[in-house]
Amino acid sequence: MNKKNALAFGIIIGTVIGIITDNLALWLALGVAFGAAGMVKASKDEKEDTQE
Repeated sequence: MNKKNALAFGIIIGTVIGIITDNLALWLALGVAFGAAGMVKASKDEKEDTQE
């Protein structure tokens, strides 16, 4: 997963769960947070791959 896709997937998953649970505001915010965490993880993985 690359950095650009991580945020998009987080927002999509957060939106879907928010609609299902009828709590869109909470899950949209959580989706953005999870997406940002995914971006950081992808960035760290990318740096580790280039150092080897």
